[in-house]
Amino acid sequence: MPVRSRTLGRKEMPLDGKGHTVSTSTIRSRTRTPARPEPSSTRGRRTALALATVGFAVNFWAWSLLSPLAPKYKDLLGLSSLSLSILVAVPVIVGSLGRIPLGVLTDRYGGRRMFAAVSLVCLVPVLFLAVAQSFPALLVGGFLLGLAGATFAIGVPFVSAWFPPERQGFALGIYGMGNIGTAVSGFFSPRLYSAWGARAPYLVVAAFLLAVALAFIVLGRDAPQGAPSGESFMSRFRSALRLRITRDLALLYAVTFGGFVAFGVYLPAYLKTAYHLTVTDAATRTAGFVVLATLARPIGGWLADRLDGARVLQIVLGVVALGAVTAAFTPVMPLLTVAMLSIGAALGIGNGVIFALVGQRGPAGRVGSMTGVIGTAGGLGGFLPPIVMGAIYEVTGSYAIGLMLLSDVALAALVFTAWRLGHSTS
Repeated sequence: MPVRSRTLGRKEMPLDGKGHTVSTSTIRSRTRTPARPEPSSTRGRRTALALATVGFAVNFWAWSLLSPLAPKYKDLLGLSSLSLSILVAVPVIVGSLGRIPLGVLTDRYGGRRMFAAVSLVCLVPVLFLAVAQSFPALLVGGFLLGLAGATFAIGVPFVSAWFPPERQGFALGIYGMGNIGTAVSGFFSPRLYSAWGARAPYLVVAAFLLAVALAFIVLGRDAPQGAPSGESFMSRFRSALRLRITRDLALLYAVTFGGFVAFGVYLPAYLKTAYHLTVTDAATRTAGFVVLATLARPIGGWLADRLDGARVLQIVLGVVALGAVTAAFTPVMPLLTVAMLSIGAALGIGNGVIFALVGQRGPAGRVGSMTGVIGTAGGLGGFLPPIVMGAIYEVTGSYAIGLMLLSDVALAALVFTAWRLGHSTS
C-alpha cells in the first residue's frame, strides 16, 4: 500500500507503512551519514603504519647485512662460490621459517609487544657478527640473524587491523616498502665497512634496532578491535593452513617474494663475477633493484584494491619470465639493466597484490597466521635460488641455466594463477 502524508497547514508529515506519523528527527536518524573517523583513530593508523614500516626496514637491514659484505668475506676468508651462496642463504631460510611462529604469536600477543621483543633479541646476533672472524662464526651469526627477516609476519596483522578492507591493500603496500632495508644495507653497509672498519655496519644497525624497540614500547599501540586471542599456536596454524587461499597465495609468494630475495642477496655476487664490477658498484646497482621493487609494492596493493588482483599477477609474472630470459644471455649492461629493473618492478607489484588479497579474502582473525605461512613460503622461495645458482655456476661456469629456470618457474606460476585465482571470489 503506498505511503501517504498528512497535511498540517503548510507542512507535510510523512507516514510509515502502517499509517503512523514519522517524525523529522526519526527520518534524520535513519538517513544519517556515517560518522567520520575520529581524529585520534586517524592518528593511530598513521603512527602504527609509520612505526611498522620503519621497524620492518631496520630489521630488514639487519637481516641483509651479510649479503653486500659477502664478497669482502669471500676475499678475506678465501670462500668458494658455493660457500658464499650458503652464507647469504642461511639468514633467508631462518627468516622464512621464523615467520610461522611470529605470525601466530602476533595474533595472540599483538604486534606492539612482538616488534619490540624481536628487535631487542636481534641485537645479540648483530653484535656477535661484529666480532666474528671465521666462516663457522659467520654461519652461526647469520643463522641467529635470520629472526630479523621474520618480522614481516608481525607487521601485516598489526597494520591490517588498523585499516578497513578497502584500504588494506594500499596500507600493506606502504608497510611492504620496509623491504627498502635491503637496499639500505646494500648501499651503506659496504661503505661503512670501508670507511670505519669491519664492525661499523653492525654497530650502526644495533643502535637502530634498539631505537625501534624503544619506539614500539613508548609509542606503539595495537588496534582497538585487534584484541589478542588466547587460541593455541597449533590451532591457529592448522586453521590457516586449511584455507585454500592460504595455500594458493603461499605458492605464488614463493615465486614473487622469493625472486625478490634471491636477487637481493645474490645479485652483488652475480654482477661482480659475470660483469667484473667492483663490490661497491655491484652493491649500488643491487640497491637500485631493491628500491624499485620496494616502491612498486604499494602500487601492487593499490591496483589490487581497484582491479582484479589475479589478472595483475598474471601480467607481472609474464614480465618476470621475459626479463629472466633476457638476462640469461648475459647481454650488454644497458640491456641487462632494463631487464633487471623490469623484473624488480614486476616482483614488487606482485608482492603488493598478494598481501592485498590476504586482507581481502582471508578471515580477519587469521591474517597473522596466514601471513606466517605465506611469508614462510616466500622466504623459502628466496633460499633455494642462490644455492642453485651457485651450484650451477660451479659446474658450468655460467648463470644462464639458473636464469632460464627462473623464467620457467614464473611461467608456471602464471598458469597456476589463472587456474586457481582467476575466478575465485572468496
